Amino acid sequence: MPVILAAVSCGLACLQFAPAQARPLRVMSINLCGDQLVLALLPRSQITSVTWLSRDPSESVMATAAAQVPVNHGSAEEVLRDHPDLVIAGAYADMATQALLKKLHYPLLEVTGADSFDDVRRETRKVAAAIGANARAETLIARMDAKLAQLSTSPGTPFRVAAWDGAGFSARPGSMYDAVLRAAGARNVADEKDVLKGAPDVETLLATAPDLLVEGEPQFERPGRRTDLLNNPTIRRFWGQRTVIVPQSSYLCGTPFSADAAVQLRREMQDDLRHPKTPLPFASARGR
Repeated sequence: MPVILAAVSCGLACLQFAPAQARPLRVMSINLCGDQLVLALLPRSQITSVTWLSRDPSESVMATAAAQVPVNHGSAEEVLRDHPDLVIAGAYADMATQALLKKLHYPLLEVTGADSFDDVRRETRKVAAAIGANARAETLIARMDAKLAQLSTSPGTPFRVAAWDGAGFSARPGSMYDAVLRAAGARNVADEKDVLKGAPDVETLLATAPDLLVEGEPQFERPGRRTDLLNNPTIRRFWGQRTVIVPQSSYLCGTPFSADAAVQLRREMQDDLRHPKTPLPFASARGR
């Protein structure tokens, strides 16, 4: 039977495992962000299952590892079937599912999304403490911090970039995406107060005149407004050779691997400097 967890809703401080099982032996994640931390911290033998979403490389940096363990669809029935010792759920998961699991005394740990590298450290340590993987967590965090420190010691040329993923300026200020851009040394145009006053359309982008566009891995292949914005001929004319990719898996869920995306973006920006392009004809007021 699962170990009883008291007061699950108040976080890690309330985890009270019975003495017979000081740490959960079998962990199940029903949340995409929880999936990636569990996969990064635990051996496969201790993972009951993760969500099917974690096998999608466009959403998960742990897609390869996820292919090595069973998957679930986040239902209470699957939890009841597999009897894990601990369930990792998202703060905004299906409330009926969480309510049922709590009623049945299943140990439940809620993870919240990371909007900064400080959040990444907090959530990684929270999950690690619950599953007995503190040493592994500190190794991953130290690796992340070393990469961030290296980036901060040589900031380079501050490119003005626009995260343009078919939804306009998608790296909202204070998001994990924004944190990745900042760590790379880029200046996110969405942080400029006058940018977001207009609709995220082609005219706004032309007026903003970023040095580079940053796109996540394409997802919207079907006709629609997002695809139209991505493939707009005016945008492709001026930014076709000024576009770099930052996979959305690196910022959709903040993980200790998010720093890798910042390193890659820095490399792309440095490469752009080595291959100068004709200045944008309308960028004199804002350009470098």
